[in-house]
Amino acid sequence: MRHHLYNPGYKFYKEPEEFDKYTPRDMLQYCLGATMYMPGTKDFAQAIIDKKYPGLTSMVMCFEDACKEEDVPAAEINSIQLLDVISGKIESGELTYADIPLIFFRVRSVKQFRHFSEMLEPRHVKVIAGINFPKFNGDNAEAYYSHLKYLNEKFGEIIYGMPILEDSKIAFKETRMEELLAVKRVLDKYRELVLNVRVGGTDFSSCFGVRRGINYTIYDIMTVRDCLMDILNVFTRLNDYTVSGPVWEYFRANKNMKFSTDLPKYNLQDTLLKRKAIVNDAVDGLMRELILDQANGFMGKTCIHPTHLNFINGMLAVTREEYEDAYQIMHTSGGVIKGSKGMNEIGPHRRWAEKIMMRSRAYGVIESENSYFELFGV
Repeated sequence: MRHHLYNPGYKFYKEPEEFDKYTPRDMLQYCLGATMYMPGTKDFAQAIIDKKYPGLTSMVMCFEDACKEEDVPAAEINSIQLLDVISGKIESGELTYADIPLIFFRVRSVKQFRHFSEMLEPRHVKVIAGINFPKFNGDNAEAYYSHLKYLNEKFGEIIYGMPILEDSKIAFKETRMEELLAVKRVLDKYRELVLNVRVGGTDFSSCFGVRRGINYTIYDIMTVRDCLMDILNVFTRLNDYTVSGPVWEYFRANKNMKFSTDLPKYNLQDTLLKRKAIVNDAVDGLMRELILDQANGFMGKTCIHPTHLNFINGMLAVTREEYEDAYQIMHTSGGVIKGSKGMNEIGPHRRWAEKIMMRSRAYGVIESENSYFELFGV
């Protein structure tokens, strides 16, 4: 698997690298990008085989919010059938691990996780990248991860966990920090099985009876912004974990989306932050929030529609200026040196540089900010 296969002719300054579930965790945690969720009842096997969505690199079959409780048994059966088909194609040589996205399953509860895992066979586990744990908190964290560790030992395969922080104990200020620290203690215990920490912006909004409109970002919703910043504070310090950005809820499923005027006139960040039209309100809102996600330290984003894939993954590509600054910082022992647009302070900027170098490997390096428009392939 490799990012930006939706635009195979694009010329990078530095090409993105290949990855699959066996890529070392330190690198793989940066490769998730746009992780697309879909109901567990959806038959998605043929879409994977046909590479219907070339920008799709990680996906989640959901047994929880996207699936009615009464449909969970059917979703489990459908998911096992998907694993049968994909693993069968790999065994026959019709597919390789490089041909399939990272496949995750969002379970409904610890009990349902255990039930679903009893249905798994060794051939299935080879194509499962991990399990998403909803409403993850101090009460259920150990149960989720202890069973995940058991499955890793049982099958002799790597299966990662992705906790989703989204419940009211984390949303509400009086219980938040105690809860976050309790969660982190468990994650630190199972660090090698933690691929990514995910957040539920929609669930947090629900706790306060609000919903961001298409012309707002999640950062305009103050109660949710406050919660997200505390999560970043606890989990991204010292680059301990990657934390993915919350889902963007809006899309315009136009088959022929295109930019509104000539591309060379654009500066992406300046245009978006000044709210000038680029594609349409749904895509522009997504890109505006992505800029703020990256500025605050999120890595990747939950995705609910294929039209989001190119933009989320495309905006994770690194510009040549960023790459050269990061490279300079990583290869200098100390002090302050002139960078592309300012001064690079080697000590304070090193962790930023580490993340940029990982992103450059996962998403490639493009010539300049204007190159994003060509990379999107719109």
